[in-house]
Amino acid sequence: MLVPVTRYAKSGDVHIAYQVFGNGTTNLVFVPGFISHIENYWEHPDTARWLLGLGRFARVIMFDKRGTGLSDPVREIPPLDLRMDDVRAVMDAAGCESAAVLGVSEGGALAALFAATYPQRCQRLVLYGAFARCPITTEALKPLFKYIDRAWGNGLSLPWFAPSRQTDPAMLQWWGRFERLGGSPAAVTAVVRMATETDVSDVLSSIRVPTLVIHCKEDTLIPIESGHLFAQNISGAQLIELPGQDHLFFIHEKIVECIEEFLTGSVSGAESHRVLATVLFTDIVGSTARAEQIGDRRWLDLLDAHHAAVRRELARYRGSEVKSLGDGFLATFDGPARAVRCACAIAEAIRSLGIDVRCGLHTGEIEIGDRDVQGIAVHIAARISAAASAGEILVSRTVKDLVAGSGLHFSDRGAHSFKGLQDAMELYAASS
Repeated sequence: MLVPVTRYAKSGDVHIAYQVFGNGTTNLVFVPGFISHIENYWEHPDTARWLLGLGRFARVIMFDKRGTGLSDPVREIPPLDLRMDDVRAVMDAAGCESAAVLGVSEGGALAALFAATYPQRCQRLVLYGAFARCPITTEALKPLFKYIDRAWGNGLSLPWFAPSRQTDPAMLQWWGRFERLGGSPAAVTAVVRMATETDVSDVLSSIRVPTLVIHCKEDTLIPIESGHLFAQNISGAQLIELPGQDHLFFIHEKIVECIEEFLTGSVSGAESHRVLATVLFTDIVGSTARAEQIGDRRWLDLLDAHHAAVRRELARYRGSEVKSLGDGFLATFDGPARAVRCACAIAEAIRSLGIDVRCGLHTGEIEIGDRDVQGIAVHIAARISAAASAGEILVSRTVKDLVAGSGLHFSDRGAHSFKGLQDAMELYAASS
């Protein structure tokens, strides 16, 4: 068997290892689980057969996430929005403008967030054994953390992932090598900890692409309820429950058949004018009083300096300016962590001008119109901004949950009730 050539895509300063294989006309991006090694996959006959099954009907783009496998090691495991950058970088390098996206296990949350954020690049979404929020408590994971720290690389985590294969010596030997090549003990610990903090459940309703959810009924690692959560919250999602308790994807050949039927059938396209985005509102605090204090001429000069500073930070953090609101801005971002960091940078830059801004951020579905954006997420971000104090960056709980592991810091500001919203919203003050 001829193993595909491993190449590297550049995502920022990080090199992402990827392979392209298969003869199909449909592009399929494979987002792996917590660790992977795209060359070691081909050394196990079951995995190789499973991947070749995908290649019968698809052009498969497979990669190792940064910090794992053959991709560059990183000091810290990045948040989901940076990982989305890696997906886009690999697609660009492979000459793929749009594709179906397959997310397995821990990769499912990333795949789901990518589908909501970039519907123009995600034709269809397939999730196997995935979770929107981790169903395993940190307490339940203590034995796994202990093993990672003391004996990682011996293959002894296999019963967690494939209990039916735990007495297979060849499988145990290969799995031990998979552990060693997939990630170092420190990297694996960081990945698992981040997985426990991941929660993309609030964005599932924003996914508009045709979606297939596949889950094993007796999955011993990720219970079937996680599959139900996806199916119940993604509009029109199809759920297929398979027999078996093994979590590893390549043990179930039926998965390939399900994916083939889903991708090669007649399905509708995505509504690309509606996307998931992080909305930022900024507003100068006490602008009227300050204008009266310094006079119109000096105020206009100050506004010009303010606008220049805000636009400089928006460009730095890849924000999209929607419009200027006189003494504030409305902008959108395709990554919540960048949006929060941009808001922090704006607040600091404006403070040097002798004024303060308040910022509000929320992640949700928006509708992109002609030089404007609409949707409940826009209204929520505006109200969050209005609730902020001078120099404060307030974010919704959705934003906080989506940037888990980013290194950003949050202080609880309690629940706030907003006009037009039935339930109170938990708000947090963000700092970098």
